[in-house]
Amino acid sequence: MAAVSDRLPTFPWDKLEPYKATAAAHADGIVDLSVGTPVDPVPELIQRALVAAADSPGYPTVWGTPALRDAITGWVRGRLGASAAGHRNVLPVVGSKELVAWLPTQLGLGPGDKVAYPRLAYPTYEVGARLCGAEAVVYDDPTELDPAGVKLLWLNSPSNPTGKVIPKEELIRIVAWAREHGILVFSDECYLELGWEAEPVSVLHDDVCGGSYEGLVAVHSLSKRSNLAGYRAAFIAGDAAVLGELLEIRKHGGMMTPAPVQAATVAALGDDAHVEEQRGRYAARREALRTALEAHGFRIEHSEASLYLWATRDEPCWDTVAHLAELGILVAPGDFYGEAGANFVRVAFTATDERVAAAVKRLG
Repeated sequence: MAAVSDRLPTFPWDKLEPYKATAAAHADGIVDLSVGTPVDPVPELIQRALVAAADSPGYPTVWGTPALRDAITGWVRGRLGASAAGHRNVLPVVGSKELVAWLPTQLGLGPGDKVAYPRLAYPTYEVGARLCGAEAVVYDDPTELDPAGVKLLWLNSPSNPTGKVIPKEELIRIVAWAREHGILVFSDECYLELGWEAEPVSVLHDDVCGGSYEGLVAVHSLSKRSNLAGYRAAFIAGDAAVLGELLEIRKHGGMMTPAPVQAATVAALGDDAHVEEQRGRYAARREALRTALEAHGFRIEHSEASLYLWATRDEPCWDTVAHLAELGILVAPGDFYGEAGANFVRVAFTATDERVAAAVKRLG
């Protein structure tokens, strides 16, 4: 057991605990903007679907019900512009973090193989490489990597933590390069429906992939768009050969999305109204926090999409964390996401309206 855990970095969030204690001591309580976890209610139509499927005594299937596959393929065609997607191009997963962490292992990667991901990135990409013993490599532009040994290339658009969006033309260029070198591309697109100043495009869009999903898989989650982080509802879509292999492995591993969650996912993907309502909430919180942070002396970079503001005062990120903690505001230090974030903090706008208003007041 220790040998496996020794491969992993120190769990970063533990380092925030002293600052969390400082922020919590504020007379009006803490405003926690450090983790992008939903706080708004699960839409009622999704709750109803979950309850209606509560009497599910049998085992669910790993591939999901035909109704779930219909819902996912319909959404992938309509929302991602992947017009040729069918049932063999989709696979439900038990939350996207599980998929990211265990994907290199399930792909059979190990020592001598390389897993590439952005220089500023969600830490679980590195964790996945370390778990299987592969080498983790970072990039600014993936096409500048030495392709030798690179077996898995992670894209992330919109980015966590920066909110940066990869333009369609860039995606086309990256996909062509990866295919030329036989590199499997997994594109983490969990924030795709949260574009503010740019319109995120999927790697599966017909214009990007040419209507072929060979060597391409997109990762999607309902955690952010539908407030379903607690449901662990997510899926992958793309190359049928890759997904078929993962399906066989996941059958043996018992990696099944619970039947009530499958039913709730069908309801969620079939309704756009709740997504637009949630976007409205986030847009208002984003505008309020951005205005307050800039007035307080921060500069916001990228942040054209996602649920975060990538902010800096041109000082070490832990100094910024400490400063804001004294105001009762907790944020995530940029170095959680790589050394390139050492002078930034990530500010989530997933707090309630009341807590966002409190933060605005304190920043003023």
